[in-house]
Amino acid sequence: VQLQASGGGLVQPGGSLRLSCAASGVTLDDYTIGWFRQAPGKEREGVSCMSGSDGSTYYADSVKGRFTVSRDIAKNTVYLQMNSLKPEDTAVYYCAASRLLIGSCPVRIESWGQGTLVTVSS
Repeated sequence: VQLQASGGGLVQPGGSLRLSCAASGVTLDDYTIGWFRQAPGKEREGVSCMSGSDGSTYYADSVKGRFTVSRDIAKNTVYLQMNSLKPEDTAVYYCAASRLLIGSCPVRIESWGQGTLVTVSS
């Protein structure tokens, strides 16, 4: 599976962005997608996930109520809608895929997208 992440950019605090993760070579029904982020000087953390089989979702406490993960099966794309962005959301965001999952999140990642930078600053 190949993943292409896009949609990052510079946004003011309180603003919104929508990230996209386009998959090729496979169908999303077979894969669970996770969104991760890594801020400068920090470890990578899981942000949100969507199960390929039933569409169930997971959100980290830090983004719950602000971020929404969704998918368009026809476009083979998973989205991460990010609202009410905060400076602490600044990071490189990655999507990742696996056919294995625990709960709604992928494990034993098979493929990573290239990352897209989100900067929240006034």
